[in-house]
Amino acid sequence: MDIKVLGVLVVTEGGTPVTPVAAEPRQVLALLAMLAGRVVPSGLLVEDLWPDRPPHQAKAMLQSYVGELRELIAAALRGRERTGSARSRCDRRAADILADMPGGYQLRGDEVTSDAWEFERAAGAGYRALAVGDLVTAARRLREALGLWRGEPFADLTPGPHLTAQIDRLRQSRDRAFGQWVEAELRLGRHRELAADLPGVQVPCRVRDQLPAALERCADQGEALAAYQRLVQPSASSRVLVTARIPRPGPRPPVRFVPDPYDRPAAVARYGTAAGRGRTVPLGRP
Repeated sequence: MDIKVLGVLVVTEGGTPVTPVAAEPRQVLALLAMLAGRVVPSGLLVEDLWPDRPPHQAKAMLQSYVGELRELIAAALRGRERTGSARSRCDRRAADILADMPGGYQLRGDEVTSDAWEFERAAGAGYRALAVGDLVTAARRLREALGLWRGEPFADLTPGPHLTAQIDRLRQSRDRAFGQWVEAELRLGRHRELAADLPGVQVPCRVRDQLPAALERCADQGEALAAYQRLVQPSASSRVLVTARIPRPGPRPPVRFVPDPYDRPAAVARYGTAAGRGRTVPLGRP
């Protein structure tokens, strides 16, 4: 079974999709896929499906979703065997893959591949290489890890609390790998290559604001700014930051500091004191 969670959920068995269309069984499969090889308690699945108020027949409904997943797995197994096997045999094998366990269910980890596991292995190799100073290997393995991402994890689902926790963990791992990759590239002196390669990387929003400081080391500031602007929908704060740190070609007008007495909360949040509040505007403008 091949599991992909670093983007839209995709699960296949022998090349045949086994991802259900309905939202509820998809969510069950998502949690089972994230925790493949471990027993997932039925109560945890119920809490994720109905975090506010589970219906009276919650366990029966959960069993029906698991049955739907097994039917999809059985159909994929029949197609894989190409022998017209009896339905009972396929059901038995499907139940071996998605097994009933005391208190819950388990998606067996035998013969399972997961892009999340591949990401962790590649990123871990990159961290170890960076720790011993092997910058080339670190940059290559971390770039491989980041290349596995196809978008936001489980972007096609409305997650419950437990799946949300798994999504946050994946995002934190991605952010760490991205920061370490940027560090390795900069320590190798690949400022120009970094600026050219960034548009092809799924850039985490949480670390996007660190890019201007890295890109300003490029000799060609116009190229660095163009590379940053090619990123997908940078935030407003990032646009302000990159404009300040990577100047556009040509002379810049002088600026002066204009106190803003109505901006106390924002000033306190930004500077930690009301004394520094204000805004910078070009001279000659109101």
